[in-house]
Amino acid sequence: MLSRFNIHQPWKVRFFSRSIGNPDAILVGSCSSSSLPSPEPSTKPSSDQNQIFPLNKLIARHVHSGDIDGALRVFHGMGAKNTVTWNSLLVGFCKDPSRTKEAHQLFDEIPEPDAFSYNIMLSCHVRNGNFEKAQSFFDQAPFKDSASWNTMITGYARRKEMEKARELFYAMKDKNEFSWNAMISGYVESGDLETASRFFKEAPVRGVVAWTAMITGYMKANKVELAEAVFKDMTVNKNLVTWNAMISGYVENSRAEDGLKLFKAMLEEGTRPNSSGLSSVLLGCSELSALRFGRQVHQIVCKSSTLCNDITALTSLVSMYCKCGELGDAWKLFQRMKMRDVVAWNAMISGYAQHGKAEKALSLFSEMRVNKTRPDWITFVAVLLACNHAGLVDTGMEYFDSMVRDYRVEPRPDHYTCMVDLLGRAGKLEEALELIKSMPFKPHAAVFGTLLGACRVHKNVELGELAAEKLLELDPRNAAGYVQLANIYASRNRWEDVARVRKRMKQSNVVKVPGYSWIEIRNKVHHFRSSDRIHPDLDAIHKKLKELEKKMRLAGYKPELEFALHDVEEEQKEKLLLWHSEKLAVAYGCLKLPEGSRIQVFKNLRICGDCHKAIEFMSEIERREIVVRDTTRFHHFKDGSCSCGGYW
Repeated sequence: MLSRFNIHQPWKVRFFSRSIGNPDAILVGSCSSSSLPSPEPSTKPSSDQNQIFPLNKLIARHVHSGDIDGALRVFHGMGAKNTVTWNSLLVGFCKDPSRTKEAHQLFDEIPEPDAFSYNIMLSCHVRNGNFEKAQSFFDQAPFKDSASWNTMITGYARRKEMEKARELFYAMKDKNEFSWNAMISGYVESGDLETASRFFKEAPVRGVVAWTAMITGYMKANKVELAEAVFKDMTVNKNLVTWNAMISGYVENSRAEDGLKLFKAMLEEGTRPNSSGLSSVLLGCSELSALRFGRQVHQIVCKSSTLCNDITALTSLVSMYCKCGELGDAWKLFQRMKMRDVVAWNAMISGYAQHGKAEKALSLFSEMRVNKTRPDWITFVAVLLACNHAGLVDTGMEYFDSMVRDYRVEPRPDHYTCMVDLLGRAGKLEEALELIKSMPFKPHAAVFGTLLGACRVHKNVELGELAAEKLLELDPRNAAGYVQLANIYASRNRWEDVARVRKRMKQSNVVKVPGYSWIEIRNKVHHFRSSDRIHPDLDAIHKKLKELEKKMRLAGYKPELEFALHDVEEEQKEKLLLWHSEKLAVAYGCLKLPEGSRIQVFKNLRICGDCHKAIEFMSEIERREIVVRDTTRFHHFKDGSCSCGGYW
């Protein structure tokens, strides 16, 4: 078969040059017909010869649009064909993994296969993951150009088989930029940044792909400073992928503010964002609760003819509005979406769940099924979360069982964590422990952390000690494990045990994440820590809190001293509780925001029990809605009660 290849046709080499370094580039369209043409005689009237070029373009157009039936009709109707004709149809067949055999048959019938014909088939094997056939085909090919070598190197690199990729790379005589890119990107994806960096430095030409690969690698390895250095030192023009790599890297490394600043710089340089980049930016807005910035991004989406109907961009906006507390805006946008995939439904269901609106979340799940959208594992995390926040234990158990029974979605660690939380909050701690023991895989740290949190709520010391022990075995540097256990002891006034836990924590060099709250007033974010001593308006805030405390006590408020986790006198405990960060933020909102307007506060940890109780009283006294978002959900306080119904 391979002996038919005619290497003395240099004019044909130009045709396949576009595929160099990208084995997928030549595979466009999809197949829908099993009928294969027979080779035509090579001698045809000159009128047929004149029609080859326009008909070849027509075949290529059909293939590109996925209409292989149309391509075949044109092919069969042609009086004369050249190698380009056969190659164009071959591209379509090779796109569909189920038609590899038919692609082979078509390839065998090409009268004069050229280098492009061989590269199409080679890419077909690589794309379908059949590397044994790909290697054999490559070894037997009578002619190997740069595209052939790069296809194999890139294929192995994508599979993280870097030894094989490296062997081919060093055997390749005429390496080009694509060859170096494949090796650098492969080592980055394999997590071998040291070797990737060495190849990057040795590369004779460094294109934007190589620079971007190094930035991506450093960001994934949490080496933000090295990524910044590469970005700054770039000697080629940055493309959109480069900007996206930096922005998403910042957001993923908890530096969302830097990500948003860089996004603004990108826009100022005239680079237009795509949906992928906007997803990272909007995630950063969610983490910072930067609603104003998120609205500006929404304007960018609305003004773009491509982004205004892009399902990824719109879904990211829905998610951002939900996480920034604007559930109404999220719902309006969701309703206006012309198309909704499972990710869009998940975003809206999760939003309602986080805000404690279980009935609406479950209703939306039912509507999703009516719309023939099949739920995935993330959908059920959202559904179980909705049940969790509303205390719907039996309903949650039913959804957990139906997940496998009706939808064939296998439970994942996140589902078990939700179920343990659901049972634990309801006080069914032994059942939660039995569920952990029944897990079909090794329990993870989060599930024991969740059980420990439930033990903290219900003051179960014995089970709490077990959960803490298991948690710290799996994650010895988990500060929450030490803190929650100390909190359980403190609630029982076992101060010696509290001191022992804190000593062990110190010996293990584990540092507790400091709790803080923040509120945005007139486009400026104000941060507060417990017993804050820095804010310039602290005197006015303390005065406001004392006024509120007097009114709260008259209304029946009594400080819950168990949440003052220090062995000090009762009066000092009350003072410490009054100066918790969320209370300071709420008081500042009362001072600075118009009377009756909504106050929205964010906290990096879970809201404490005394603050929750106090803010219920504050909402009634101040006659305004107060919204607090902590790490698990939104609490909407209004008229002296919370949307969680005290179940949190």
